[in-house]
Amino acid sequence: QVHLGESGGGLAQAGGSLRLSCAASGLAFSGYYMGWFRQAPGKEREFVAGISWVSTVKDYADSVRDRFIISKDAHKNVMFLQMDNLKPEDAAVYYCAAATAWGRLAAPSDVKSYPYWGQGIQVTVSS
Repeated sequence: QVHLGESGGGLAQAGGSLRLSCAASGLAFSGYYMGWFRQAPGKEREFVAGISWVSTVKDYADSVRDRFIISKDAHKNVMFLQMDNLKPEDAAVYYCAAATAWGRLAAPSDVKSYPYWGQGIQVTVSS
């Protein structure tokens, strides 16, 4: 059974940093693409960043490019999202997600591409 668990959320000031982690279990050690999504109150869930487990492929939403960095520890099955220069509009519940893929997903920003989801973790940014 696949389980994804997020950690590292909390409160940060605008301009500050947070690092999110997503620990995965029940996945094979290869053949997956994992992503971070976020959902603010009253808004749709949106893609933030994604990473291939078996290649160097990384994808970012334009809104976070150059501020957020996605990375992985494939040996420990953990994905990270380093969030720097946080803005109030980054505040949301952040979710990690996983899908079977060798390389990049055909539609990494589409929530329907991911069958596995974590419970989500709150990120709050004070201005």
